[in-house]
Amino acid sequence: MDHADHTPRHVPVLLHRADEILGPALESGGVLIDATLGLGGHSEHFLRTYPEIRLIGLDRDTNALRLAGERLEPYADRITLVHTTYDGIADALTEAGLAATDSVRAILMDLGVSSMQLDEADRGFAYSVDAPLDMRMDPTTGPTAADVLNTYSHGELARVLKTYGEERFAGRIASEIVKRRARQPFTTSAQLVEVLYAAIPAATRRTGGHPAKRTFQALRIEVNRELESLEAALPAALDALEIGGRIVVMSYQSLEDKVVKHVFAARSASRTPMDLPVELPGMGPEFRVLTRGAEKASAAEIEDNPRAAPVRMRAAERIQATP
Repeated sequence: MDHADHTPRHVPVLLHRADEILGPALESGGVLIDATLGLGGHSEHFLRTYPEIRLIGLDRDTNALRLAGERLEPYADRITLVHTTYDGIADALTEAGLAATDSVRAILMDLGVSSMQLDEADRGFAYSVDAPLDMRMDPTTGPTAADVLNTYSHGELARVLKTYGEERFAGRIASEIVKRRARQPFTTSAQLVEVLYAAIPAATRRTGGHPAKRTFQALRIEVNRELESLEAALPAALDALEIGGRIVVMSYQSLEDKVVKHVFAARSASRTPMDLPVELPGMGPEFRVLTRGAEKASAAEIEDNPRAAPVRMRAAERIQATP
């Protein structure tokens, strides 16, 4: 997501590379969707650099929308900000008076949790700070991480931890959670970290980073339905692009990147039956992939902004309309 605010320690991830890819589609104006607006760092750059564009900014976090609106105030006559998840692209276009297909020149999706959310201790995203176990990107709706820990069955907890956190001790952790919550419901991140230290073997804790990383990731994905939203958002985003329109997606964990890779591959493949010797009219690929695999941040960028370390960028350009 947007890792930027008004302080020097936060800079938008892969900004210059995103500009290199999206810039050619925006030079003559048109609509840019920032599907994960955050604090507006990427959007501010594009609005300043391409004075003819119009921005539609989406975010599920009402506080982020407020702060981004303040940041983008100089461009108020060129922006529409919408409170929605990134799978609400079609509805956001309708709200902005545009068609849900073939009406957008560029789309940016910077996935994951934002710097603002990580830095606000009371949101519960960071395992390094004791805070309420919330983890909702939209704090106005839906169950919290505490609700998940206190109500899911052992099997459901193990599934979430294994599937979304790729946690090999998912069953042990789930057992410890069920045992602890019978004595006292989970309310804070410190309680959960204590469980993880008890459930994960000491030898494992000494390698591979903080033992809470995978569990906190899994809970965040479950609470915010991130993969489900992404699987719905990507087709809608691709459908919205004009011919020549481009999309950049930045992922921060392997599960997201796999979804992006799969969708891009499917839409950039020929639809002509394999046994035919020639391409059928209108059955060629809809998209051309612009990146070679998933691009990563440079060592220099990671040094300047450590939160860029896990980023994986993929991009594509629409080359044919959907039949």
